[in-house]
Amino acid sequence: MINDGDGTGSLKLEYSSLAELFDDILKKYAQNPMLRSFGVCYTYEQIDELSRNFANYLLHSLHMQKGERIALIMPNLIQMPIAIIGALRAGMVVVNVNPQYTSREIHYQILDSGASTIVILENFADRLSEIIDYTLIKTVIVTKLGDMFANPKRFIFNLINRYFYHGCPEYKFLAKTVTFHHALRHCSRVDYEPQNISLDDLAFLQYTGGTTGRPKGALLSNRNLLSNLEQIELLYGNVIHRGKERIMAALPLYHVFALTVNFLFMSKIGGYIDLITDPRKINVLVKELISFRPTAITGVNTLFNALTFNDEFANKGRNNDLHLVVGGGMAIQRSVAQRWKKITGTYIIEGYGLTECSPLVAVVSADEGEYTGSIGNPVPFTRVKIMDEHDQEITGCDREGELWVKGPQVTSGYWKREDDTRNAISDGWFKTGDIVIRLPNNQLKIVDRKKDMILVSGFNVFPNEIEEVVATHYKVKEVAAIGVKSSNSGEQVKIFVVKKDPSLTQEEIIAHCYKYLAHYKVPKKVEFMHDLPKSNVGKILRMELRKLENERRQ
Repeated sequence: MINDGDGTGSLKLEYSSLAELFDDILKKYAQNPMLRSFGVCYTYEQIDELSRNFANYLLHSLHMQKGERIALIMPNLIQMPIAIIGALRAGMVVVNVNPQYTSREIHYQILDSGASTIVILENFADRLSEIIDYTLIKTVIVTKLGDMFANPKRFIFNLINRYFYHGCPEYKFLAKTVTFHHALRHCSRVDYEPQNISLDDLAFLQYTGGTTGRPKGALLSNRNLLSNLEQIELLYGNVIHRGKERIMAALPLYHVFALTVNFLFMSKIGGYIDLITDPRKINVLVKELISFRPTAITGVNTLFNALTFNDEFANKGRNNDLHLVVGGGMAIQRSVAQRWKKITGTYIIEGYGLTECSPLVAVVSADEGEYTGSIGNPVPFTRVKIMDEHDQEITGCDREGELWVKGPQVTSGYWKREDDTRNAISDGWFKTGDIVIRLPNNQLKIVDRKKDMILVSGFNVFPNEIEEVVATHYKVKEVAAIGVKSSNSGEQVKIFVVKKDPSLTQEEIIAHCYKYLAHYKVPKKVEFMHDLPKSNVGKILRMELRKLENERRQ
């Protein structure tokens, strides 16, 4: 056992790296089913072999060095965990990239991270081909949707995806391109040798915009993630059945919530993970829920809301095996929680976390028994404090302030961003930017966000980025973006635009945004104005626009 302390107490870690964790659990649960996708199942033993082969390919064929970055652009497919585990076992740093990103967004993250290798689903390869000449990528490993099926199903599935659903636009790479199957087979006869990886070695560059500006890579070490896994186990160990849990992974693994809870933690306890590639297809998701009968589910408010309004789920959603439902990424609405409880017989445990905290910071206790509207208490070995605008601690229950967090799961900073790191972290305390209040029962409740970040279905959206794209339209004079409430996604983007050309329409702006922004970032509302509110130095005041929206709702 390894003692890990940072002023929050001594947390004992069972492993010295995530690679060592997987070396152990893949053998410990060898015969258990581990991953399921499109009805195809792989055991822990099979994933052990495939991830070792992938690690060997990175080390012996590509000659990658410890600490090099490898980018992954995939939805939830069996290939994703294989690539993650293999990269970690090889001592590489994983850079998760949202496959919904446009080529411009992909380019920024790949260039900023300095990734030299990328694994990408063929469906998104055309976006990479547009910008690969302007990156440091040396090798592209391409996988197809049905690559983990046995033939002839694999051949038929990939054929249908390419030609019937037109899922694979044409693309061309100038870098070395190999198939995922080649990467798994090429070094299959090479003995896997565990690498020398320490707790403080970097495991993931997990990108977040934090609050403003371009996305930043949060440095998540092996210590950070192993600590968060241990904290979850300390909190929920008494309700977890090791080797027997079945979890529905509808949230994408490139999101830190699903990465830690659905994948890393469930793997650690020998769980069976059902990977949902496209949770937006609610009817398909419901059929999978009924068929798979999960014992645990994680999700965001948007997902739970959609399920509760589905007729088939409302009639067949009760599952006596289901005993753990965790909501995160965004606030769970009371009405959604109540409908969920009525249909399933289980209640949603709400948690709170941030990318920079690996991510879990606080969560409602498993034995609470009902929806509370709070984010519960800090997880074990985590300290929090509420700070006023003068960085003085608030000790009572009657005042709101910014939540600061300290614990072994907290990042050491941002990749190549010394100024941002200094601004975000003070003496080990991470300034979350979220405004909270302490309730009389000592639980925490999120009140508001300190800065301008917009939260759409659990994903961070940043006004500066939206404004930058809209402002490139030749008919736009000025623009400001804010978040407004949405019953479907928690928040949605609204922009206020001053026209440069009177002929400018909402449809033109939306079409322009779709070219450069992922769909969830695209404004859903556009309001044209003669002028935007500004400070005496000419800065656009988003706060005044939010006030205007609030007054209209009253």
